[in-house]
Amino acid sequence: MSKTALVTGATSGIGRATARILAKNNYKIILCGRREDRLKELDKELSEFTEIHTLCFDVRDKIAVFESINSLSSAFSKIDVLINNAGNAHGLSPIQDGNLDDWDAMIDINVKGLLYVSKAIIPQMIEQKSGHIINIGSIAGKEVYPNGNVYCASKYAVDALNKSMRMDLNPYGIRVGAIHPGMVETEFSEVRFKGDKDKANNTYKGLKPLIAEDIADIIHFVVSRPYHV
Repeated sequence: MSKTALVTGATSGIGRATARILAKNNYKIILCGRREDRLKELDKELSEFTEIHTLCFDVRDKIAVFESINSLSSAFSKIDVLINNAGNAHGLSPIQDGNLDDWDAMIDINVKGLLYVSKAIIPQMIEQKSGHIINIGSIAGKEVYPNGNVYCASKYAVDALNKSMRMDLNPYGIRVGAIHPGMVETEFSEVRFKGDKDKANNTYKGLKPLIAEDIADIIHFVVSRPYHV
């Protein structure tokens, strides 16, 4: 029987690439994202391979998170794999020049959004005594870099939550792990620099960055290991 995976931030970058590789490997997919047009496009593309369900919500919206996940039909309500991928970076300023709205956006999505989605799904995983949660962190959650302050802090929080979740959920047979990528060329830098493509492209100047498919391949490898691994 095929497993069901829920992927947040599925409309671009790592989330979209992960949805694609899992769909092609016999997972039923719940695509979650804020952009309905992109969800529809991806639904159409991946429906050739597997059963797809879409949920359009913003992980920052606590009520929308719980309403959306609680609305799942019985065909999709048993979630075997949760990919907490939704995340963002806004701005690149020293702490004294930081924009408060940017700070709120990063903390609300990267930390609180991850918590809301996890809280909505974990009780069902505890009940079934199985499940696998993958939290997408960042190398920025291991080492800070100049002007990365609040973004790095949010990813340090993901690392701490990942370790804590693993301890808390281990007695219930739920596996928890994190992937902490380095530089991945997606829309990420464009969002950080408010659509400034030149600044975004300069981020990867002089190096060959990872691409979303590289990380998706690692995620698929991790979630497809035998359960004793």
